[in-house]
Amino acid sequence: MSEAEKAEKTYEETSFEEVRDEIIKLLDAKKYIRARQNLLSLNEADAAEVIEETEDELGIEMAIILFRMLPKDEAAEVFSRLSSDDQQGIITRITDKEVGSIIAEMDFDDMIDVLEELPANIVDKILERATREERKLINTFLNYPEDSAGSLMTPDYITLKQEWDVGEALAHIKKVGMDSETVYTCYVKDRGRRLLGIVSLRSLVTRDAEVLLADLMVEDAVFVNVFDDREVVSEAFKKYGFLAMPVVDNEKRLVGIITVDDILDVIEEETTEDIERMGGVIDRSDKEYFDSGIFHQVKSRLPWLILLMVSAMFTGLVIAHFETTLAKVTSLAIYLPLLMGTGGNSGSQASTLVIRGLAVGEIELKDAPRVLFREFRIGLVVAGALSAINLCKIHFLDQESFKVAITACGAQLIIIVIAKCLGGLLPLLAKKIGIDPALMAAPFISSLTDTFACFAYFTLASFMFGI
Repeated sequence: MSEAEKAEKTYEETSFEEVRDEIIKLLDAKKYIRARQNLLSLNEADAAEVIEETEDELGIEMAIILFRMLPKDEAAEVFSRLSSDDQQGIITRITDKEVGSIIAEMDFDDMIDVLEELPANIVDKILERATREERKLINTFLNYPEDSAGSLMTPDYITLKQEWDVGEALAHIKKVGMDSETVYTCYVKDRGRRLLGIVSLRSLVTRDAEVLLADLMVEDAVFVNVFDDREVVSEAFKKYGFLAMPVVDNEKRLVGIITVDDILDVIEEETTEDIERMGGVIDRSDKEYFDSGIFHQVKSRLPWLILLMVSAMFTGLVIAHFETTLAKVTSLAIYLPLLMGTGGNSGSQASTLVIRGLAVGEIELKDAPRVLFREFRIGLVVAGALSAINLCKIHFLDQESFKVAITACGAQLIIIVIAKCLGGLLPLLAKKIGIDPALMAAPFISSLTDTFACFAYFTLASFMFGI
């Protein structure tokens, strides 16, 4: 390939992985000038990933060398995209002046996110370099609960006055827009800082300059309270599709805005938490899989496994109770794993869909009767189909007696229907009593249905064989 052809290759064709690996090789060979050239060809998000990979491959000291190659304005943006561990590793090894420069260049909401993750002694160092007003504002934001809307918001937004006309508003936006998080939505407030309404940039640029904002603004603006939970905020963003949302205090005074990029991070965190809890991981960590310690992993998994093991003991007790039935009809034991597995899988299917419905707002607590009736009907159809297949397999292929086949398939029908109903209702019950519905997922449902499957199977067998 000629040099001209190489130059015409798109970013996707060159592949980010190739550029990343090349930078790491150049650093390892101490060819810093070429490494810097390649680094500056990347956007901030990719540059942050290269620095994290460099830390993994060559160590934190080499990652800091690479980080220092960035121009001052880009360094702050890249720093905000690093993991908290890498941020802490860099901040503890660079000079106070460099730390102050990075923090000064960062957007306010990104700065708060960084400060929340850093040790208190480092935060104190940073606050020492801030002005009195900056310290007051930073301390206010840091004191909001971690999972609240206040911890997500930024004070960098555009405010307008209702007595202004469109021309005055546009002149003000041109003056302060570069220092604001977004210019697409502006907020109108009174002298007491109470939110009166919102005005979109689209409405400003498409109206005559003499139109007053009081006649243009949307007064019934959607907003969130500073103490609202992050999940409430993310639901509001998903419902209304906003790029930004105002945050008010209990007196409806405007104190900040939350932008969609911050909510995307929250949605990712909440989804990760739900997935981990559905898998039986209780004490989740913000760290990546390989970065979290072995002891933390054990601590997050062991309690749930102990609980599930205890529930499995009840299954053993049920089997022991029907020992006589098993002794007289030993072939019943062959089909027990099939029934337990089918019951667990059926319940897990229902619980997964209901948990997802609760998470996205498709299902509410009042829908419990509808969920139960729906899962009951689904269970009947699914159980009928599986039991018919199983009946043919047991009687004709396994050549077991028709009574054994009827016993296994009849129990299977009962187990699947009950498992579907339990899988649909238990997440709703969990939410009702204040437990995360994600806990009522595959591990818990499987253990519960295993016990029920054994009881239903052997009870029916005792009846069928007169034991």
